[in-house]
Amino acid sequence: MFLFHLMFFLSSLLIGSIISISSTSWFTAWIGLELNLMSFIPLISIKPQKQLSEAAIKYFLIQALGSAIIIMSSCLFLNFQITALFFTLLALILKLGAAPFHLWFPQIMEGIMWPQAIILMTIQKLAPMFLLSYLLETSSTFLFILFSSMMSAILGSLGGINQVLLRKIMAYSSINHMAWMLSAMTISEKAWITYFIFYSMISMSVVLIFHFNKMNHLSQIINYIPSSNFIFFSIPLSLFSLGGLPPFSGFIPKWILIQTFSSNNMYIPLFILLISTLITLYFYTRIFITMIILTPNMKWLMKKNTIENFNMSLTLYFNMFMLIIPSMYMIF
Repeated sequence: MFLFHLMFFLSSLLIGSIISISSTSWFTAWIGLELNLMSFIPLISIKPQKQLSEAAIKYFLIQALGSAIIIMSSCLFLNFQITALFFTLLALILKLGAAPFHLWFPQIMEGIMWPQAIILMTIQKLAPMFLLSYLLETSSTFLFILFSSMMSAILGSLGGINQVLLRKIMAYSSINHMAWMLSAMTISEKAWITYFIFYSMISMSVVLIFHFNKMNHLSQIINYIPSSNFIFFSIPLSLFSLGGLPPFSGFIPKWILIQTFSSNNMYIPLFILLISTLITLYFYTRIFITMIILTPNMKWLMKKNTIENFNMSLTLYFNMFMLIIPSMYMIF
């Protein structure tokens, strides 16, 4: 029965996103967003815990506020089209958790479990992103989305510097990646979709490592170090790939966008995005350096284990495979 409920709410969540993406009117898009919202609430509070219930209530209030703003803006479209467009943009950015309406995102990420965090960082961003891309018709919309992306890059990178909770680190990392996707949206639809696919795959791999090893705090990573060569190498490799450090696969979408921004003479947004990425790489590198410094004995790294060496090879292949054939992604 538990598995049936889980599959039911997960399928209705996906159906709600598909309805919003494929809708031809804002009313149908609003219905899809509401179906998505009401399906995700039971997934958050799937266990009777106070922390999960609190996160579910916070998420419901934020998303309900965004839906109310969309309904209000739809009433203004007939006589005040520019004002209605502005409020619709505000509502969608609020639902995304992008800056300057990002403060709710780390708080909810802190209160949910890792599987729900994967959904919040990936699937829940899909419908609002597509709806935002449909609004890129005027110069004012273009500038507003670009401003939000620059704010997300700065606040997402600075917010994660002093964090010790892994969920908050992933939350601020998601806000920073949202800046790249919003900037890519102003140039090409294929560009931000490609970035979203790469981001979803890599962030899912990082979160699954934390989930299967029951890691929630930086100190817990240190406790797991002497037990497995695979964990020691897979965590920093996955984080570096998520941060876009070459030669890992997370560098491919950033490489594409760097070339695209340069060809469109968007040097100032590109500079801000690159600086913010360097800051995110700083707190990823801090985790790796802490792992090395606090490891009491490095001789265990020399132990031979066939299974762990095989897992290590798969991790390296996943992180570096995309650089072997980068030409297939140069389509923008």
